[in-house]
Amino acid sequence: MENGYVILGIIALLFLSMYGYAYASVTLEKIRDKKIEKIELKKEQLRLEEMALKQKARDEKMSQLNKRSEEIRLELDKLNKKKAQHEVKQLKIS
Repeated sequence: MENGYVILGIIALLFLSMYGYAYASVTLEKIRDKKIEKIELKKEQLRLEEMALKQKARDEKMSQLNKRSEEIRLELDKLNKKKAQHEVKQLKIS
């Protein structure tokens, strides 16, 4: 009878160890998936931050170009006004 309890204990231990082994692999897979998800999320966040920085740089460059374009346009307007005034003076003289 005593040997029966030992054998029953060994069988129970065998089933518990099989269950533990199977559950451990599932748990390890879940942990691995969570790590991969965190890494992918971090990569996505870094990519978005990098895109935001590049967009900011593009916006600054575009702002500078627009400012310079406006300055050139104003200078051209001034030159056209001076040219028109000069032509009026030439007409008055002749």
